[in-house]
Amino acid sequence: MGFRGLYTAIVTPFTSDGDLDLAAFGRLIDLQLAAGVDGIVVTGSTGEGATTTTAEKEQLWSFAVERVNGRIPIIAGTGTNDTRGTVDLTARAAACGVQGALVVTPYYNKPTPDGQIAHYRAVADSTSLPVILYNVPGRTGTNMTPATQLAIARACPNVVATKEASANIEQMCEIMRDAPDHFCVLAGDDSLALPIIACGGVGVIAVISNYAPKRYGRLIHAALRGDLDTARAEQYRLMPFYSANFFESNPIPVKWIMHMLGHMQPTYRLPLVPPTQTTQQRLHDVFRDFVDA
Repeated sequence: MGFRGLYTAIVTPFTSDGDLDLAAFGRLIDLQLAAGVDGIVVTGSTGEGATTTTAEKEQLWSFAVERVNGRIPIIAGTGTNDTRGTVDLTARAAACGVQGALVVTPYYNKPTPDGQIAHYRAVADSTSLPVILYNVPGRTGTNMTPATQLAIARACPNVVATKEASANIEQMCEIMRDAPDHFCVLAGDDSLALPIIACGGVGVIAVISNYAPKRYGRLIHAALRGDLDTARAEQYRLMPFYSANFFESNPIPVKWIMHMLGHMQPTYRLPLVPPTQTTQQRLHDVFRDFVDA
């Protein structure tokens, strides 16, 4: 399966007691479907995958698969810093019926390039799911170099893409230039999707589309069809919102934004906590007249 277009890294809503809020989760999925996104990533970084339990992950994956009913792909965030744990989660995700696995570079351990290659080969060999690499040095402490990513892609036919969140466009261009035919680049930074698509990327896994799937979707789909005038115009309109998503650590702002817009409770899973009063006011100011249209 080739992944192309706009994939929303969906937030995970919790009740005021801290449990999964599946009713709200269903409404969020419906919002994405109505806006015409190309897919949804469940339990990624934005979905607080690091602090949801295995049982909760399985609930979320199964619920999402049932809710979309084959209309768009569901990609499960299954990556951990433990190869055996990642293999197990990926198998569980496949059993839930997802269409792909997003696997982050092992964090904390800081494996060498050889260790990274061995990790991804073990995961890819264990599953028939398409696998997306996830390179996010700001969270993992390690950058997965173009040479390493390309070695993994060449060794693993079911590793079909990378979510590149290094913010290094030169690195991404090197990957796109030398990638095998089955392997593509998805932007991992919302504000960089347009330049990455212009250089040969095929889409984005995004935060902003939690609340702006229509507006951001217009940008991505215009860029993919070569309508750069439309894409640029949307890019400039969305710039204040790109920044707002990172007033504090993601997903703190986006969950508060979704709360402000009436979609969910403002509940986080520790060690994440609600934004400060200063940040709440800044978000209120940015979103005072926001409409996704």
